[in-house]
Amino acid sequence: MSEAEVTREGVQNQRPGREAVPGAKGGLERPHRRRRKGERTVVPEAEFGSYYGRPIIKAPTWKARDIASYLFLGGLAGGASALAAGAEFTGRPALARAGKIGGLTAIGLSTAALIHDLGRPARFINMLRVFKPSSPMSMGSWILMAYGPAAGIAAVTDISTLLCEGGLFRRVGRAATGWSALTGAAVASYTAVLISDTAVPAWHEAHREMPFLFVGSGAAAAAGLGLLAAPVRETAPARATAALGTALEMGAFRLMRRRLGPQAEPYRSGKAGHLMRAAQFLTVAGAVGTVTRAGRSRRGAALCGAALLAGSACTRFGVFEAGRTSATDPHYTVLAQRPG
Repeated sequence: MSEAEVTREGVQNQRPGREAVPGAKGGLERPHRRRRKGERTVVPEAEFGSYYGRPIIKAPTWKARDIASYLFLGGLAGGASALAAGAEFTGRPALARAGKIGGLTAIGLSTAALIHDLGRPARFINMLRVFKPSSPMSMGSWILMAYGPAAGIAAVTDISTLLCEGGLFRRVGRAATGWSALTGAAVASYTAVLISDTAVPAWHEAHREMPFLFVGSGAAAAAGLGLLAAPVRETAPARATAALGTALEMGAFRLMRRRLGPQAEPYRSGKAGHLMRAAQFLTVAGAVGTVTRAGRSRRGAALCGAALLAGSACTRFGVFEAGRTSATDPHYTVLAQRPG
């Protein structure tokens, strides 16, 4: 007899745990349901793993010294050119000169870091053989080519006007300054699109906020450069840029962590967590000091500028390390594919 029967002696052939209990709710407990105190867990906690403990995706082989520096210097270059254009059109020559020279230097070092990671200069040149709008790498190469020469002309003509008062140099320089400011915005933001287009969970899942994070960080870095290099009487645009860039960076990072939820753990732990906390402290401290002290003291302006530059660098290195951490841990790869 395989089923329970009710007899005069009672219920016979009971199977403990297999019979329906009146008033009991059927079905298994869902993982997301909040359990009452003392309630027994039916479904075990999910464990994330992969075959033989190996990563599910291939981690980036990029070197932090090259690519994280490339991310930071690109944002600095784009922000510096935009700040230089604003300074020139408002009659602040020293701040404009600092932005132009800083933009040219930063983009030169950024390109050198990229080529060093690629291994051979020919690989960078080969990327210019095609124009593919669907490829962030292809578009990034063309953005660099559109920005770099303009930044160079703007800086060279600005220095030339110190030696000779030539109207031609001035007109060409102003045109190059305006063009480098326009393309500089793309230089500051396209690297966010570049890393978000990969399969790295910490980067790909943050694709909505990452461009705003990078633009804000680049603006703060450019403001820091202006505060370091320009006299106090001309730093008003740099001080305003520092406040706006910091607000954009901090707001974007806060929204990114809130939306990612558990997937934001790489940004809070390990080396990346230390870098991101240092970035927040340095950037906020630099912005507060810029608003309160930098307009009255040359030393205060220099200290705030250095803090903003260091904070921006920590942001880029922190984002890079978070991506590398999430790529090597199968937990984040699986978590990104689970429905919310």
